[in-house]
Amino acid sequence: MTARTLQEKLAILSDAAKYDASCASSGSVKRNSLKTKGIGSTEGSGICHAYAPDGRCISLLKILLTNFCVYDCAYCINRSSSNVERARFSVEEVVRLTMAFYRRNYVEGLFLSSGIVKSPDHTMEEMVAVVRRLRLEENFAGYIHLKAIPDASPRLIEEAGLFVDRLSVNIELPTDGAIERFAPEKKPRDIRRSMGHLRLKIEEHQGEKKDRAKPARFAPGGQSTQMIIGADGANDDAILQRSENLYGSYSLKRVYYSAFSPIPDASSRLPLAKPPLMREHRLYQADWLMRFYGFERSEIVEGSQAGMLDLSIDPKLAWALKRRERFPVDVNAADKEMLLRVPGFGTRAVERILSTRRHRRLRLDDVSRLCQSLEKVRPFIVAEDWSPGGLLDSPGLAGRLRPKEEQLSLF
Repeated sequence: MTARTLQEKLAILSDAAKYDASCASSGSVKRNSLKTKGIGSTEGSGICHAYAPDGRCISLLKILLTNFCVYDCAYCINRSSSNVERARFSVEEVVRLTMAFYRRNYVEGLFLSSGIVKSPDHTMEEMVAVVRRLRLEENFAGYIHLKAIPDASPRLIEEAGLFVDRLSVNIELPTDGAIERFAPEKKPRDIRRSMGHLRLKIEEHQGEKKDRAKPARFAPGGQSTQMIIGADGANDDAILQRSENLYGSYSLKRVYYSAFSPIPDASSRLPLAKPPLMREHRLYQADWLMRFYGFERSEIVEGSQAGMLDLSIDPKLAWALKRRERFPVDVNAADKEMLLRVPGFGTRAVERILSTRRHRRLRLDDVSRLCQSLEKVRPFIVAEDWSPGGLLDSPGLAGRLRPKEEQLSLF
């Protein structure tokens, strides 16, 4: 194989990393002050934006250690039988790249994943070596998200947790049957065992925090995972059921949903077309309702066609329109649980409403200042000077309340 330059490796391995949805990726534009393409150039470099545990939006260098892989997962562009350009970073190269981007203020951290070379332990050892060197030798204080290898030794995963902010183990597909069918070398029980071990270590270190002034770090940002949707025929109900189980069993911070993207020379068992991006968006909205709005999965998918979320309206609005008898809600009297179910009210708006109404009764103008979309809220609330009358039952309501950008995306 012809030796590749560091810039060529960066182009290949940042592009290969784009299929991992564990940080919200977005293309980065070349800075005007940059005169040449070199190490540190953001053009085509795979910089993504993600959120730190404290809510800050941060830029990460998102790369694979290598896209060589001994596994042959049918849905993966980097599978062993795939005819793609291959590259592999050394530990030194990843450290050097990260520090070069960081010193130029292009990134605030690193997202590192990898194909499997030689063995899970060998790959994990190299990934741990990267984060260890960054922390101990380079004194790197930026954010690090590491994608752990499920089959790797628990000792290696534990060591990784001491140097990174977040660890994640990909669940891959919504059902065990799909994993066994499309990724036969991966075992669902091994994935769950790794996730369970991570949960125990995270909780162990959180407990120690109470007992000493300066506790040892262990993945303070917790763990997350990713599911590919649209590759195996699982409906939205099955996907959300798996997510519900993952949140409850492993205390995950987040489940990421990645719409399957058709790949070259794909297996005939895979679909020829990718699912609508709106489906991925609806799953994220449903996930948010379960985590922050008090919704049960069964409420969200109840009455859906073939277990699929409605692509034409968001799941919270769909739930409200099916239960019109529970509306309108009096913003001056309703409890927090019911306010959170009003379409157009976010968690922050509800907190503001609860705080403001302690001092005065809320009028429609007050509500307008406290939420982002009064138009969406008006049919579902009663305020001091407002009652929706028959607005809730007017024809075409769902279409009028759909955001314009969503209306356009359906065509």
